[in-house]
Amino acid sequence: MKVGEIMTPNVISVTEDCAVRDVARILDRHRISGLPVCDGDGHMVGLVSEYDLIAKPDAHTAGEAMTRDVISVMEDTGVDEVRFLLVNRKIKRVPVLRGLKLVGIVSRADLVREIALTWVCQVCGDHERGRNPPDTCPKCGTPSGFEPTVAPPVGEGAEIPSRTCPTCGQELPA
Repeated sequence: MKVGEIMTPNVISVTEDCAVRDVARILDRHRISGLPVCDGDGHMVGLVSEYDLIAKPDAHTAGEAMTRDVISVMEDTGVDEVRFLLVNRKIKRVPVLRGLKLVGIVSRADLVREIALTWVCQVCGDHERGRNPPDTCPKCGTPSGFEPTVAPPVGEGAEIPSRTCPTCGQELPA
């Protein structure tokens, strides 16, 4: 999966001349902890966070408070690469660029949302996104929440079900 699929688009950003007080109001109003700082052409020049505002009490503008060396990624970067960056660099968000222009941001919350919305088929391993699992797996047709019984029903007229998935041919767990 690529970052462009899970990023938050239409990112709130500010310009370098935005007053620190206004930056703080934006962070508070939108309940976010940081935002990109862009120039007039939409090119990201830095990132200003709650930490920057607290650590630089003499700053008057976003440009004075912001961090200039920002780790960013492109839209086609893999989600696992971003996960690695967030964990190992101990950062909360990574701006997403298309060329030099800011097109989105991926935060820890976006990755947590992805975990919450991902359903994995217990039979074939297919990944699907959604608030609820699909009724059946689109790949192998297994019913949602499928848990094979240990002992299949046996008796007069009962058929012993096949132990392979009819769609993908994979052996079902016993």
